[in-house]
Amino acid sequence: MSLIKELWAFMRERKKWWLLPIIVVMFLVGSLLVFAQGSALAPFIYTIF
Repeated sequence: MSLIKELWAFMRERKKWWLLPIIVVMFLVGSLLVFAQGSALAPFIYTIF
C-alpha cells in the first residue's frame, strides 16, 4: 500500500495526471492475466500479446 500512496503523492505534487490512465490500464491487464492463468481462456488471452 505504501507504493500506491507514494505514487499518488507524486502524481498530486508534480501534476502528472496523465499517468493515472496508464497505471489503471496496466493494472487491469495484469489482473486479467493473473486471474485467467489457470482457466481455459489463457490461450486466447496470450495470443493478444
